[in-house]
Amino acid sequence: MSNEIKNSELPPKTCTIERLVTLPEDVEKVLSGEKTATRRNGRYADIGEIMELKGSKFIVENVYSQTLGELTDEHAKQEGFEDVEGYKNSILSIHPGMPWLPHMKVWVHEFRALEE
Repeated sequence: MSNEIKNSELPPKTCTIERLVTLPEDVEKVLSGEKTATRRNGRYADIGEIMELKGSKFIVENVYSQTLGELTDEHAKQEGFEDVEGYKNSILSIHPGMPWLPHMKVWVHEFRALEE
């Protein structure tokens, strides 16, 4: 089953693309190509929308819902981490007191650099 869906099939955005990647270490990971996706508790971008970080542009190629229990080490690598445990520890350090529940849904935003 493909995760690709159309913007018209997605619920309304809950935030703006400018808030998709904001932590300085995440910005650097995106700029270096280490990070090609970000997971948020809401939908921050439409497919085809452009994110700009430090003068570089990235296009959102896919947006879909996923549970934390579905995360694999490959997904963690998209986020710039070695494995799920590293990603989980990072998220929990950013959000103290947040439970890590396998059934908790997040929105995945996959992107790639736009060639200038």
